[in-house]
Amino acid sequence: MTSFNISTAEPLLSIVTATLGKFSDYWLEQLLKVKGNVEFILVYPPNTPIPNFPDPRIRVIISPFKGEVMQRMTGLLNVNTEYVIALDDDDFIHPDILELTSNYFARFPESWVLRLAIKNIDYQDEAEIQKEWSAIPNIDQLEVISKTPENPYPYQKGNYKDLLAIPIVPLNNKLDILLLINQKRTRKDREGIHFENFNNKVWKTVQVKESLEDFSQTLKLMNALTWIPSWSLDRTLGLFIQAKFYEPEKIMGHALPKPEQIRYILMQKKGFRIYLSSDILLIKRFPQYAYLWNLIFSQLDQIPRFLFSRLKSILQK
Repeated sequence: MTSFNISTAEPLLSIVTATLGKFSDYWLEQLLKVKGNVEFILVYPPNTPIPNFPDPRIRVIISPFKGEVMQRMTGLLNVNTEYVIALDDDDFIHPDILELTSNYFARFPESWVLRLAIKNIDYQDEAEIQKEWSAIPNIDQLEVISKTPENPYPYQKGNYKDLLAIPIVPLNNKLDILLLINQKRTRKDREGIHFENFNNKVWKTVQVKESLEDFSQTLKLMNALTWIPSWSLDRTLGLFIQAKFYEPEKIMGHALPKPEQIRYILMQKKGFRIYLSSDILLIKRFPQYAYLWNLIFSQLDQIPRFLFSRLKSILQK
């Protein structure tokens, strides 16, 4: 009989995956190697065959609608554990993630989030995908390094060896009107130690669920009319949480050093996607932050590109 190293204690961490059920047997096998009292929440769209899973830690939820945003939201809103991470069904997570999470938040109880080290791997590179994981770092033995005037680049493009303090997104940056005039202009405010995306990070569930409840209200356009984008909850939710609980220059968590705790599988591109539509929801809820307006301004050139891509796809069919 297979042992999953489970006690009677309540789960501490939920790993939420929105899926169409097309994940590989190998991915599921590796997911179930995660040790301890974790909960795996697999969120399927309606009318999808559900297999029988051997691990009692797996909880299956059927989303009311198909789509990454609705499925992921459904899973996250049903989390009852103290910590949560969103993981795609082709990416891999370190089997000792629960121990790492427990040790980190025991040392930093005021943190909202733990940023895991990610290694990007081509989907054809089986040797890198399947190699043994390195041991997790000892949180108590890591120093904390921060960006200061004397040390403006402590992260050195990811080659730091200690815990890197992560500040909240600088939402109170100045408005960059030139982004409207020159679409080739590069945003400067996104450069730095802060991050925008939600996935592949361990979050405190309380911040996530409070933000999602607020976000669900933002989806309402007027009265009973609700609009739900089909993708891009990743960046939108990451920024939404930081906007909802914004405190200037707040250190909201830390980034772990290499080697990786997440293996992010790079698949072949499947066409052009526009993220502007979902990011507009941020402006709808938080119009006071120039950082979010700069985000919108920098994407306006995507509209004709998206329309051309859609027309090209239609003509090819």
